[in-house]
Amino acid sequence: MIYNKEYKIKFYCNSKTYKSEVFEFIESLDLKIQAKIYKYLDYLRENKGYLDEPYARHIKGKIRELRVDFSNNHYRLFYFLVLNKVIIILSGYLKKSNKTPKREIRKAELNYYDCLNNLQIYEK
Repeated sequence: MIYNKEYKIKFYCNSKTYKSEVFEFIESLDLKIQAKIYKYLDYLRENKGYLDEPYARHIKGKIRELRVDFSNNHYRLFYFLVLNKVIIILSGYLKKSNKTPKREIRKAELNYYDCLNNLQIYEK
């Protein structure tokens, strides 16, 4: 979890298993890539969850995509803003094609709805 005085970044936690796949995904990456991702997350927090391209873009509904490029690899993190100045990182993946895979968007949507139905998990 990343805090500041105003906005907080929290990672999606499955309401049934209490596991955070997105946090595990980030932590499984090389340390240099992790550092860049956390730098971008901090930048996102400092800008109150709103970044323009090339850093982020709108995907669907309230879901946005944080875009982190490292060498020839393109990492993507889906996120949305909740009340009380909380940014929840829903999911992440390594992008291998020009188009965003529909299964990744669907996964982010499912995580989004799980978050909305279990907001008490993120109130701490």
